[in-house]
Amino acid sequence: MTDIARAAGCSQATVSFVLNNSPGIKLSQQTRERVIEAARSLGYSAPAFSALRKPVAAFDGLDGVIGFAVDQLATSPEAVVAIEGARQASWNAGNVLLVAQTMGDAVMEPRAIQALTRRGISALIYMTIFTREITAPDFLYSLDIPVILLNCYTADYAFPAVVPSEIAGGQNSTRHLISHGHRRIATITGEPWMQAAQDRLKGYRRALATADIPFDPDLVVEGDWSASAGYAATVKLLALKDRPTAIFCQNDRTAIGCYEALKEAGLHIPRDISVVGYDDEEIARHLFPPLTTSILPHMAMGQWAIEQLEAPTAPGRGRYPITKLECPLVERESVRAVAGG
Repeated sequence: MTDIARAAGCSQATVSFVLNNSPGIKLSQQTRERVIEAARSLGYSAPAFSALRKPVAAFDGLDGVIGFAVDQLATSPEAVVAIEGARQASWNAGNVLLVAQTMGDAVMEPRAIQALTRRGISALIYMTIFTREITAPDFLYSLDIPVILLNCYTADYAFPAVVPSEIAGGQNSTRHLISHGHRRIATITGEPWMQAAQDRLKGYRRALATADIPFDPDLVVEGDWSASAGYAATVKLLALKDRPTAIFCQNDRTAIGCYEALKEAGLHIPRDISVVGYDDEEIARHLFPPLTTSILPHMAMGQWAIEQLEAPTAPGRGRYPITKLECPLVERESVRAVAGG
């Protein structure tokens, strides 16, 4: 929406009102047309674009109520994005979404989900903030409604589940740098106990191996997803005798710290060192230069979860594959061909 707003010469709120066809908002037809054309020119498409050109009546029916339980909501933008994806898909089918934050608490989580079921939910989406294998609580197996796992999965494959394709994401990020001639590619990881960090590192190593680039453990620095860790790790990398020509930061906040360390050292991005992030947080497009990064597909994961409810499922009594959604690379201005490459 930020990109469309810039192209259309309006606010992000106006773009949201137009693309969501918000009722009760008085916008000129000229403004609506300008936003839609800007969206089209940037490559966005939707079957509903033609309907957006004139106001439509609000949906006046209700097919069902869907529950959405997530362990952390208030501190996580990923949860909000996934909920919005589920909300959009739910409303398209005339369903209402009820959301509960559970904190993964052994006592309050079952009570929260029981409260949702008492309100007549016809299905439940169960989300965790950290991508991981979970031991599903017993009460999930006992529910007589479909259950979809979002950003998590179980070893017994008892529920349909969707997660980001993190190995492929790490591989694509590294391959992008290799395609620009870089061979001394460093990476700053997240906390090693987290599956996302493990998988992005696997993708990094896989891309190097595919390109016949030897793995150098000195080019891998452990971080904790924070800007301060990104700064410290970059300082460490710059102290190497043979410093990297590119750095793959495994999230955008790490990249913020990386940018600061590089600029403090008098280095230009991307002329001297290229940088790639991950997550495509809002800040990524406002850094200077704008950061090349990968999109975490939480919006698409929320939509996918709702779409699965169209197929009949046997709650807790089937075997379902884990679906992995792509983390698309967004090319901006922080990567350049290696000097002399």
